[in-house]
Amino acid sequence: MERLICLACVVIGYGFGLFQTAYIYGKHIGVDVRSKGSGNLGTTNMFRVLGIRAGVSTFIGDLFKVFISVALTFVVFVLLLKFDIARYAIMLYTGLGAVLGHNFPFYLHFKGGKGVAASAAVIICLWDWKLIVLGIVVFFGTLLITQYVSLGSMLLMIFELAAFIVFDLTGLNSIDPAWRPDCYIIMTIMTIMVLVQHRKNISRLLKGQENKFVIMSDKELQSINKDTDSKENK
Repeated sequence: MERLICLACVVIGYGFGLFQTAYIYGKHIGVDVRSKGSGNLGTTNMFRVLGIRAGVSTFIGDLFKVFISVALTFVVFVLLLKFDIARYAIMLYTGLGAVLGHNFPFYLHFKGGKGVAASAAVIICLWDWKLIVLGIVVFFGTLLITQYVSLGSMLLMIFELAAFIVFDLTGLNSIDPAWRPDCYIIMTIMTIMVLVQHRKNISRLLKGQENKFVIMSDKELQSINKDTDSKENK
């Protein structure tokens, strides 16, 4: 029965993941983000094509859709209905669903974001300060040194997966043995998804053609967009 509940958590998470913050924000201001920049419905592309406010709004929205879905399933199935499901397991199952919904929204022909912010939100939901601090150090350290968001995102998930397993095996974390395989598998799947979603970035990194991350003001972006539009109309 508990495994069926976990599958229900994946479905619930997927439903929340369908809330495409970037797409909704863009539509609200009359811009189809899918036709701008990389076309990706994620935080980085929003920063690049619509500015700081859009990027921050997208990041916050993508975090909170995961927070809400995970909190909902944990409260309903564990606290209220008293199902015997380990905390890490139910959070990871729900989080996996949210990442799938974010990456592959059915109403957008299964083309969404790359799942980095959503995956980071899942890790935050586990509420392990060691994993949170590690993620901050790896991601922002990589970004500051290389200015590559893609590299920071991939290293973030690789290090989190390794740390998650090592912390458990060394006793720094305590995962219920009955749910340990589930947790390991879900963390591995989320890491693989991030890597697969960044396959084009990997190719550009290897060729030295990856774009570095530079935050521009809204005025600078408006000026660039006007110049681009005028060239396209000629």
